[in-house]
Amino acid sequence: MGFGNWIVSNYRIDKGIKVLELGCGTGDMWKNRESLISLCSKLTLSDFSEGMVATTKSNIGEYDNVEYKVIDIQEIPYEDETFDVVIANMMLYHVPDIDRGLAEVRRVLKRSGHFYCATYGEHGIIEYLSKILSVYDVEDNINKNFTLQNGYEILNKTFSRVEKLEYIDSLAVTNIDDMVEYIYSLSTMTSLNSVPKQVIKDILMMNTTNGILNVPKEYGMFISS
Repeated sequence: MGFGNWIVSNYRIDKGIKVLELGCGTGDMWKNRESLISLCSKLTLSDFSEGMVATTKSNIGEYDNVEYKVIDIQEIPYEDETFDVVIANMMLYHVPDIDRGLAEVRRVLKRSGHFYCATYGEHGIIEYLSKILSVYDVEDNINKNFTLQNGYEILNKTFSRVEKLEYIDSLAVTNIDDMVEYIYSLSTMTSLNSVPKQVIKDILMMNTTNGILNVPKEYGMFISS
């Protein structure tokens, strides 16, 4: 299904509702979803980055019911209970004051509305790689400000009902060279800069089963109201 399609499949978007997406990025989640867009009386696609908003507008195009805005989740420029649905995927861990941001979401969300926020877990690719490459001082230093492990507790301070959904997924790598290149592209792997790629490849090969390196992935989302 793919993570993006799975996220959208969990949205409840009824005809005539108002939707706000915070941190829309490039807008890919809304590409080729004209039928979903048409259900909204108003769809506001926003991001903290003006460049991202411009990219989203270019990718999605002009619709009478779609507006594009630069918005900081910590200071949402709308009146109380404006939206039926608010979305903030893969971005809450970047918010400097997450409690303030969530309070703003709760404020602009109607009492009967839903807040959707996808994120990653702490037991995914980086944790796995840090374990098998620990001899080279590779550390698991992913941003843990808002994850599948602590997200419920964080959201529960602001919302009365919080549900966690997990997307079951893993990565089966058959081309180890591709994995090596991926590892060296990660900013968290700077300690490997002086280590020959062949050495890392040999370690990965030792962790394969029948020529396949099975790497865990951990993603999911919360639905709050």
